[in-house]
Amino acid sequence: ELRDAEDGRLLGRGRAPHPPVTPPVAEQDPQAWWEALTAARAAAVAAAGPAGAGGDGSAGPGDVPGPEATYIAAQQHGLVVTDTAWRPLRPAKLWCDTTSAPDAARLVDRHPDGAAGWAATCGTVPVASLTIAKLSWLHRSEPGVFAAARRVMLPHDWLARRAGGPWVTDRGDASGTGWWSPAEGRYRLDLLAIVDAGRDWEAMLPPVAAPTEATGTGDNMAAALGAALRRGDVLVSLGTSGVVCARSDRPTADPTGAVAGFADATGGFLPLVCTLNATKVTDTVARLLGTDLRRLDRLALDAEPGADGLVLVPFLDGERTPNRPDATGTLRGLRSDAGPESLARAAFEGVCCGLLEGLDALGAAGVATDGRLVLVGGGARSAAYRRVLADLSGRTVEVPAQGDLVVTGAAAAAAARVLGRPVDEVAAAWGLPGPTTLVEPRLHPDRAAELRARYATARDLP
Repeated sequence: ELRDAEDGRLLGRGRAPHPPVTPPVAEQDPQAWWEALTAARAAAVAAAGPAGAGGDGSAGPGDVPGPEATYIAAQQHGLVVTDTAWRPLRPAKLWCDTTSAPDAARLVDRHPDGAAGWAATCGTVPVASLTIAKLSWLHRSEPGVFAAARRVMLPHDWLARRAGGPWVTDRGDASGTGWWSPAEGRYRLDLLAIVDAGRDWEAMLPPVAAPTEATGTGDNMAAALGAALRRGDVLVSLGTSGVVCARSDRPTADPTGAVAGFADATGGFLPLVCTLNATKVTDTVARLLGTDLRRLDRLALDAEPGADGLVLVPFLDGERTPNRPDATGTLRGLRSDAGPESLARAAFEGVCCGLLEGLDALGAAGVATDGRLVLVGGGARSAAYRRVLADLSGRTVEVPAQGDLVVTGAAAAAAARVLGRPVDEVAAAWGLPGPTTLVEPRLHPDRAAELRARYATARDLP
């Protein structure tokens, strides 16, 4: 997105794909990100015309167009290792790759204080998603590549550097590595020493920039900016995976591992719960029913809450929260009179129940969650997801009309650098997140509690 720094007016937008992945092995060539970024940027500049391109409306492949500042938001946790010339030595391990699950368990076991020690030192207990688990996988599985690595970075770090930016990361994305402490604001090289005590880790890691200096962040941190989250507000993001997060004034340290104690992009904190399976679940059920997503929505809304007793536990590709990397999905309560409406409803309810357990975990970790409940991501366009989330949470769900709040939040951060103002002030001046649709709950709270308890029982059955 290209936006006017003063008022947030959209000047141009572009989009381009990169190759899809499917766990357990989920890897991508960083060059594919770069090609997608340059294609999307060229499309945005072309849409903006002369105003966006700095005069003549043109931008060649890979050229940095005319904006005064660029800010890149990218997927968290992905591991990029390069030589001293910034050339990737292998495909990047993505956050959803679960082959590093044994390494995550080994890291927890090797810490003198176990899971509680990890939570205390870096705010997060290692699971397969965290970058440190992927680094441990590289050390174990590809020792030659590990030995050759001279730079360790995240997707947005590599993209910003590839675009000619400085060699830095930001505190938000750094907090998802498993080796940077949000509470202390520094790298914990002792945690990296658990992977390999013989490396000069400090020389391999980028400096961590202040929020006003950073050139990018993780996608969840950027989404929080785009949604203009305030303390107590909760952001639910429904993409291929699901996220529940909230702004906080203090760091968290959850020894259960459910809550990741991340920093945000403003100098505060963004405790977060992530599920591996969200809209991919409803995509799969639509395919199995031989229908499309619009029809699946109608089927789910035609069914009664509770899906006639069907419960779908949606751990299709393993799960991050709870930490069950080898799990698969299960369907409980199937009877001969079941119809497609019930199966459709069970899919939406299963995804939402998992996310609401994440919301409960945030509250248990001491995070204020009594503000707005904001729903974003591709799944937010689904009437069924909106209805089921409102009914099962018993809360009003706000759905911004704005499209992708990750890229809008990134644009607001770029504008903050141009204007020399805090990004929260920029978001307020732009009126983010813009117009919203309100979805009120209709289900009796006792019935919602019954359905969630039934899901919890099914989740833990063998």
